[in-house]
Amino acid sequence: MIRKIIKIDEEKCNGCGICAEACHEGAIVIVDNKAKLIREDYCDGLGDCLPTCPKEAISFEEREAVPYDEEAVRAAKQQKNEQKLPCGCPGSAAKTIHHKNDTEDNVVVKSKLSQWPVQIKLVPSKASYFDGAKLLVAADCTAYAYGNFHNDFIKNKITVIGCPKLDMTDYAEKLTQIIAENDIKSVTVVRMEVPCCAGIENAVKRALKNSGKFIPWNVVTISSQGFILD
Repeated sequence: MIRKIIKIDEEKCNGCGICAEACHEGAIVIVDNKAKLIREDYCDGLGDCLPTCPKEAISFEEREAVPYDEEAVRAAKQQKNEQKLPCGCPGSAAKTIHHKNDTEDNVVVKSKLSQWPVQIKLVPSKASYFDGAKLLVAADCTAYAYGNFHNDFIKNKITVIGCPKLDMTDYAEKLTQIIAENDIKSVTVVRMEVPCCAGIENAVKRALKNSGKFIPWNVVTISSQGFILD
């Protein structure tokens, strides 16, 4: 069938792997330091990988391709979730990469926050601290669930936070203004594994597309037990 699918320009690709991380379907992998579309049936044609490429090596094309197979993608994700850890213990319901220990109770951890305010609704759309910034867009709960949040995520970044479920709002417009009006170097999204937290990730995706800029970005998911998930 003729359908829209991504195209990767290998001459432009630098093998950074950002697009592979952004492809939630697992259609892209890095082979010999180049991004490859290894499964056409895993590519939904929505282009989540598109705004992540710092070299503009990814584009859309319409051509003969096998249909997108949502069931196959779901089955592959489920299989990966059920794989055992190297130690022989069963894998968690989500894909655990690592878990850093909290600091000792008697150690005072200094704040790494470098600006105020932090709420997406309150932060100005343009500010000097955004220029050249690595932007962190975090769901409220992540800082409570992940013990070393300041050192691992806030440090050396400009932080904005929100909760789409409690605020009952779409952050895409405000985030689009921030990205479009400032020299943002990268965007990191930190969200919880719960479905309602997808709102903040989707808002960032739309903001990146609406801004017209190609900025490296990635998503980190935190479990309710404080683990970083793949």
